[in-house]
Amino acid sequence: MSIFKEAFPKEYAKMRFPDTAGIGIKPVSVEGTERLVRAAIQWALENKRKSVNFVHKGNIMKFTEGAFKDWGYTLAKREFRNQIVTERETWILGNKESKPGMSVEDNAKAIDPGFDMMSPAQQNDIKGEVEEALKLWDTHGDGKWKKMLLIKDSIADVSLQFTLIRPRDYDVIATLNLNGDYLSDALAAQVGGIGIAPGANINYETGHAIFEATHGTAPKYADLDKVNPGSVILSGEMMLRYMGWGEAADLIVKGMEGAVAAKTVTYDFARLMDGAKEIKCSEFGDAIINWMDKEIPAPKAAAAPAAKAPAKKVAAKKTAKTVVAKKPAKKAVAKKVVKKAVKKAGKKK
Repeated sequence: MSIFKEAFPKEYAKMRFPDTAGIGIKPVSVEGTERLVRAAIQWALENKRKSVNFVHKGNIMKFTEGAFKDWGYTLAKREFRNQIVTERETWILGNKESKPGMSVEDNAKAIDPGFDMMSPAQQNDIKGEVEEALKLWDTHGDGKWKKMLLIKDSIADVSLQFTLIRPRDYDVIATLNLNGDYLSDALAAQVGGIGIAPGANINYETGHAIFEATHGTAPKYADLDKVNPGSVILSGEMMLRYMGWGEAADLIVKGMEGAVAAKTVTYDFARLMDGAKEIKCSEFGDAIINWMDKEIPAPKAAAAPAAKAPAKKVAAKKTAKTVVAKKPAKKAVAKKVVKKAVKKAGKKK
């Protein structure tokens, strides 16, 4: 902090934290961003995915995560222009398709509801964006953009919510390291936990790659033959697919799906399933192999609960009949008592 204070006294004076505060540096480079985004888009195109989403916190960290987002869009447009379309471009092109005579300004107002409250310079920026998108009409217009890879972005905290409640809105995610740590664990939790979440570190420029489990060590489970080996196995599946051995990779996925569908699983899954058969770590591999050449049974639909309401109504009717049947009996007893009283009165006379 003393070095910063001496070199930038004016900027230091504007700081709103004490000298005792911890300071961290967060480097985000153009080169690293472009390498990551390029790999994500190439993978998405090769595997016929629907979208690539840049997840960032650029609304707060504008010079790091905000730059990551901007550099990502720039790379996508520069290197993959005829194969991709941005989300805002789909709005602009869609507006022209639904209303061919729409003016540039009206299109700008449609994609940015706060257009009228903007400064003239800001409005010109939005209109310029519309004009640039409309230049794509020959290659992207008339619905051609619907068959292209969609490039979009979302704020990190919003993404954590939407990956839970609207997971189908996400396909391939490109993000920075810290955001990736949060998201990968949150997504893994939806399918059973990091015990089956695979991981890979890939250099798409040199081709070197390391495939490994996403979780760390668990010393308390050492030598117990208990933990789920799914993360390592699925990391191996990713390695086989990366090497071009797609058929072998497909068999691993099929075997894993069959074992889980049959509820022959390790303890971490067994405690989450009704009627599961808990097996050892060493036995899970055999369970996977067992399903590689078999048809995986379709999941059974939950049986609808028996309709008990009619039974209650019948019971109620029976009770009502019983009550009604008893009432005449009480009346009959009352008549007998009256008759006896009359007879006794006659005798006294």
